[in-house]
Amino acid sequence: MTQKLAVIAIGGNSLIKDKKHQSVEDQYEAAYETSGHIAKMIQDGWNVAIAHGNGPQVGFILRRSELASHELHEVPLDVCGADSQGAIGYALQQSLQNHLRDMGIDRPVATVVTQTEVSADDPAFKNPSKPIGSFMDEDDAMRRIEVDGWDCNEDAGRGWRRVVASPLPMRIVEEPSVRALIAAGHIVITVGGGGIPVVADENGHLRGIAAVIDKDFASSLLATRLGADTFIISTAVEKVALNFGKPEQRWLDKVTLAEAKQYLAEGTHFAKGSMAPKIQAVINFLEAGGQHAIVTDPASIPQALAGKTGTHFMRD
Repeated sequence: MTQKLAVIAIGGNSLIKDKKHQSVEDQYEAAYETSGHIAKMIQDGWNVAIAHGNGPQVGFILRRSELASHELHEVPLDVCGADSQGAIGYALQQSLQNHLRDMGIDRPVATVVTQTEVSADDPAFKNPSKPIGSFMDEDDAMRRIEVDGWDCNEDAGRGWRRVVASPLPMRIVEEPSVRALIAAGHIVITVGGGGIPVVADENGHLRGIAAVIDKDFASSLLATRLGADTFIISTAVEKVALNFGKPEQRWLDKVTLAEAKQYLAEGTHFAKGSMAPKIQAVINFLEAGGQHAIVTDPASIPQALAGKTGTHFMRD
């Protein structure tokens, strides 16, 4: 494979522009827009593997399942993840296929429903903290805890919510398939939502579990395993900033691995629920041998690859 390979992680929220535009049609339009920027990369000669988030979409699936529970069985969380991988992958692959066709580029695009193995002994399982699904009153939460074995927490006076663990990804089960497709010239959409979390028993048999894997961590692992030349995290801002939103805010153009670790350790620059995991994912990639990572917004990806914008993280 002579082309440079980029692994791109796009957020599930990037498929929803605002609360007034959450329908399937709205999400497809957003996917089409994002795919257009990725198509320009491919036109410029890049090979691409695309990862994506699924937080809002899994929430929608869970809510539908809860509302229909008086008539139909509820859908387990791992199956919700699989459902979202298929639906989001469909929107992204069809959008990208159409862009490439318009550009006169003959490249196949495929979505791989991907499992990500985690350790059953991961410490996160002892302290589940990732909220999912709808708000409940206390009585319903107590019933879910007793009958279904859920973990539920009260959420800042807004009601009760189910919480699950967010373990670290250990292995991308379908990595050999992804690698073979890329080597054959395919654009691959994979590790959707961080991958469907699975654990292995003593015989190596896999089973799905109720957990949520951070999509940036899974994407970082994918980029490492594939030996990507560049790891791109596509988010809501064109560049990363220190002291974001404060009077002393400062945009970052180039950051070394040592600087990234220092900024993250200081604990004041990056929000835990948004930018901090992205910076940690970049650090993981660089520490594992990666040379170059970029954080930018979807529209800026082509310019960022040309060195004209985005925040660039370098190993040295």
